Amino acid sequence: MPHTTPRRLGSLAAALLLGLALAFLVPPSPQATAATGDGCYTWTRNLTAGATGTDVTQLQIRVAGWAGYRTNFAIDGSYGPATTTAVRNFQSAYGLTVDGHAGPQTLAKITELQKDDCSPAHFSWSEVDGGCGAGGYAGGSVSATQVKENLLRAMWRAEALRHRMGDIPLRVTSGFRSQSCDRSVGGSGTGQHTYGRAIDLTPTNGNTTFCAIAGQARYTSFTTLLGPGYPDHDDHVHLDIRPDRIFWSAPSCGI
Repeated sequence: MPHTTPRRLGSLAAALLLGLALAFLVPPSPQATAATGDGCYTWTRNLTAGATGTDVTQLQIRVAGWAGYRTNFAIDGSYGPATTTAVRNFQSAYGLTVDGHAGPQTLAKITELQKDDCSPAHFSWSEVDGGCGAGGYAGGSVSATQVKENLLRAMWRAEALRHRMGDIPLRVTSGFRSQSCDRSVGGSGTGQHTYGRAIDLTPTNGNTTFCAIAGQARYTSFTTLLGPGYPDHDDHVHLDIRPDRIFWSAPSCGI
């Protein structure tokens, strides 16, 4: 048996202590912890059915577009059956383990899809801010803060719609409008655009059709859908998230 000198034993002990120290200093992998976030939001726990709280609300905003056909999805901070279904559909759409739980894998994917300003990967605040060349979020039917909250919810559903359509680019032609802007383009001045709840979409460079957009939008929790065949909607698809009804009309698309 080889002889180990006291100096050699001391070196081995020092290396062992150094390794233990580094093990405590190196942070765990994001997949091994519930803390998943970026400059926008950090989830500090895994979420599953029965959970309640602000973190559930933040999750619901991002998965609402996956709640299923003709669904008026409530963002209420309570992880119930509708949220479980939305999470399962989100997981399936992105090739994740389908279990209905918002664990590290699912939260990491959501974080990957959101930018530091909380907008989804393929839509931006500059696309949906004030119309008529004004910019900003003031002058609507609710406060600027509420307008932005509503727009965020609409953008995340548009992100789900885009992914359902094979991640083809979609062009936003109108988002928020002040009351004066809405009236100037023929609106009532109190329509859903003035709340930040509405978003109008068109194909980009002929990559799809208005009817394809309208057809897929039925699965993304937009409660109002107006498209080809509805008066003044042959050149765009209007989608909004008003909470009190579901109304779809795109007669030229069979909707």
